[in-house]
Formats: sequence, structure tokens, C-alpha cells
Amino acid sequence: MDSVPAGSSHWNRGGRTRAGSGWIVAVGALALCACTLGPQYQRPTIPAPLVWKSAPEGTSAAWPSSGWWHGFSSRQLDQYIAQAQRANDDIAAAIARVREAKAQAQIVGAALQPAIAANASATRQRTLAADGNLSTHTVYSPQLSAAYELDFWGRNRAALDSAQATLAAGRYDRATVELTVLSAVASTYFEALALRARAGIARRNLADARQILDGLRLEQTAGTADALDVAQQETAVAALYASIPPLEQQLRQSVHALAILIGKTPESVELADATLEALSEPTVWPGLPSELLARRPDVAEAEARLIAANADIAQARAAFFPSIELTASRGFASEALSRALSPANAVFSLGAALTQPIFEGGALEGQAAYARARYTELLAGYHKAVIAALANVEDALVAVQQTGEEARRRKQAVAAARRAYEIAQAQLRAGTINVLTLLNTESALFAAEDAMAQVALSHFQALVALFNALGGGWRDAREG
Repeated sequence: MDSVPAGSSHWNRGGRTRAGSGWIVAVGALALCACTLGPQYQRPTIPAPLVWKSAPEGTSAAWPSSGWWHGFSSRQLDQYIAQAQRANDDIAAAIARVREAKAQAQIVGAALQPAIAANASATRQRTLAADGNLSTHTVYSPQLSAAYELDFWGRNRAALDSAQATLAAGRYDRATVELTVLSAVASTYFEALALRARAGIARRNLADARQILDGLRLEQTAGTADALDVAQQETAVAALYASIPPLEQQLRQSVHALAILIGKTPESVELADATLEALSEPTVWPGLPSELLARRPDVAEAEARLIAANADIAQARAAFFPSIELTASRGFASEALSRALSPANAVFSLGAALTQPIFEGGALEGQAAYARARYTELLAGYHKAVIAALANVEDALVAVQQTGEEARRRKQAVAAARRAYEIAQAQLRAGTINVLTLLNTESALFAAEDAMAQVALSHFQALVALFNALGGGWRDAREG
């Protein structure tokens, strides 16, 4: 067996080992740089209250479902909601914005992949030969070229992270827009029903007032009622008659607003025979305040934009470091088209380019400062979105409770006013009271019934606001 000098063998093995370790250390160091150029994102800590201030003790959670509007048991509302989901212009625009963000993320992500291009050229040349004669020939050159930027500092990766976070924000914005639109459809529909009910109350009271006026005129003819009684009742009839046109105007405007929300022309929408009294009151109640943030798409959108801004900081920092681009091309060059792909005519090139920014007039420093300031701005926006979400729920809880209690009291007031009006009518016919007393009870009944319709509207709109404040059944997929 031939002997090998120990020193030589040791040097070869050790040299290879040290060289391999050197590459590993270098690559590891570059990877570490890529990880540390940008700040690691951490969700801001905003402590939520332990309980809802406006929630009574012992109330069990009943978070809204994705089809929360079905709880009102209105077939027409279900149809309007379905139509809005199909044809509302704001929802369609939000969907288009998501597609834009998805395409932008695809564009930005392409920088992490090599660019490959194929090209072919034919060049007609005239050259001076060694013998002094001019020669003319054509060079055919099909080639395949590739270029790739080494993302040592994570600049392209940070740009992709920012684009993907912006895409996520667009999806959350789409959910927010849809929830807002569907809540507006329900609220506007309830408003139209309430206005139609108020107009109906005014017409019924007008009919009763006219009936009393006709009786007084007969009594005036018989000499048992004077002109003042008739004039006072005529005033009441005129006031009731004048109250109807504004209600009709508001009703038509509400229907027109509803038409816009569902993507139809105003004249194509008419309300079916429905009333607020026929609606069901759905059960909805929030769980723990800490659970709310996973149920609000607007909060998730604010955080996604904060994540994008955090990635922009990393991208701005990486711009200070050199960029390295590798290029390669392989092809053929021949004066004869028939031999253009011959292996003997193969040509290739390899190249590497390093670009280090030296002086750009403060543009890089400005971009980094802008990215940091933008993050600070969006951090404040995220904080505002969180506390606003908590406040929305508290406001809606108060509104649901108080309008519900007011509705019960208004119902009692309407019953009392109707009894008083019926008694006054009987006493007027018996001649024991004058018409002024009847007018007072008549006005009180009309005001009580009109107020009852308005409170019923406020209560249903408060329920819609609570559904909206609780996120309408939406759940952030990141939270499981």
C-alpha cells in the first residue's frame, strides 16, 4: 500500500472542512441579517375590560351568526339582503379592490423568482476582411437568458410580506363593507316600515277627527253646538291632514335609499304588506369583551395594515445595503440559419453585478423615516379601532335595553290614551264635556301612537347596531 504523507492528508481534509464551514457561516450570517433588518411584528397589547359595563349579571353569550338578519323573521328582508349581496355597488367595489391587491401581491412576489426570457435575432453585417475586401454576412443568434436578484437583505421578501398583508387588509375591508351595507339594508327597511306605520296612524286619526267634525256640524245645524266647537275641530283636522305629506315624503326617500342599497332603480322597489309588529326580536348578546376583537373585520383590517407598515420598515432598511444580481445567457450564433442550433456554434455568458447606494440625496433616509412614521400612524389607528369597537358594543347594549324599556312604557301610554279618548267621545255625546277636552285626548292619542311607532323603529335599529358592533357573525380565521 502506498503511503500518503500525514501532513498532506490532514491539510486536504482540513482545508475542505474549513472552506465548507466558511460558506455555512457566511450564508448563516446573511440569513441572520435578512431576519434582523426589520423589526419583528408583535400585536400591540390593548387590555380589554373583563366585563361589559352595560350587561346585566348572569346574561349568557349569544354571538350573532353569519345569517344574523334571519332572526327578524322577515321574508322580504331576507330577499333584500340577498339582492344586496348580489348587486350592491359598494360590495362589488370592495371585491374589485381585493382582486387588485391580489394582483399587486403577485407582481411584488415575482421579484423573488428568476426572470427567464427567450429571444432570437438576425443581424446583417458588412465587415472589412484581412485582404482588404468587404464581406457581407448575416448572423443568426437564438438565446435564452435568465436573471436573478439575490435577496440577501430580505428587501424583496419584506415587499412581498407588505403586499400580502395589504391583501389581507383588503379582504377584511370587503367584510366590513358587506356588514355595513347589510346593516344599512335592515335599518333602512325598518325605517320604511315605521314611516308607513306613522302615516297610517295619521290617516286613522284624521278619519276619526273628520267623523267628529261631521257630528259637530250636524249638532251646529241643530243648535246644540256652537261655531267655536266646529272651528276648533276643523283646526285639529287640518293639522292631522298636514302631518301626512312629510311622512309620505320620508317614506318614499327611505324606499329609494333601500333601492340604492340593493342595486336597483328607485321605481322598481315597493314594500310588501309588513309591519314592525310582525317582526321577531332576535336573541343576541356579547360574550367576553376580549373575544370581540376576533369578531370585528375592521379591527382585523387595522392590524393587517399595521403588519404591512412593519414590513415596509424592513424594506426601507434593506434599501441601504447592496443588491446583487446574477445573469446568465445560453444560445447559438451562426452565419447560416440551417446551422444556427449546432453545438459547435453555442455561446454563453455568466455575470454578476453588485450595486451599493452611495449618495441619493437623502432619499433612502427619507423613505426609512416615512416608513417609521407610517407605522406610528397606523398603530394609533389600530388602537382607535379597538377602543371604538368596545365603545360601539357598549352603546348598542345601552340602546337595546333602553329602547326596549321605552317601548314597553310607550305601549302602556298608548293604551291609556286610547281609553281616555274613548271616554271623552262618550262624554261628548252625552254633553258632559266640551269639544276642547276631546281635542286634548285626541291629540294625546295621536302623539302616543306616533311616538310608539318611532320607539319601535329605534329598538329594531338598536338591535341592528348591536349585530353590527359584534361583527355580524364574522370570525377572524387567524383566531381559529
